[in-house]
Amino acid sequence: MNCEFMIASTPLPPCMPLPKAMLRLPVSNTAKVMYARLLDEILTRGTEDSNGILFIRFPVMEIAAALSRSPQTCKRSLNELEQAGMIMRVRQGIGEVSHIYILLPREDAAHE
Repeated sequence: MNCEFMIASTPLPPCMPLPKAMLRLPVSNTAKVMYARLLDEILTRGTEDSNGILFIRFPVMEIAAALSRSPQTCKRSLNELEQAGMIMRVRQGIGEVSHIYILLPREDAAHE
């Protein structure tokens, strides 16, 4: 990988968003990186439901490939994020990919 030093005028390469409040959540680092990837995915390929709320369909095998992690690790991280209240998965039926809703931490949560 070619790298260079940053100067004031250096443009950033494409980045994924990660709310600062995520850094204090008691979830694994894999779950934090996954959250950033899911947030990036919803910003680029999100679909609106009947209420206008964005969700994504992101199969576990695709998440595993995107993060270079095992499917089991990704399932564990999805469970961590869901238990922490940062995502909500809505199952669609047998053999169907769940809808994943990304929840954003409120500003006041960052100060807790």
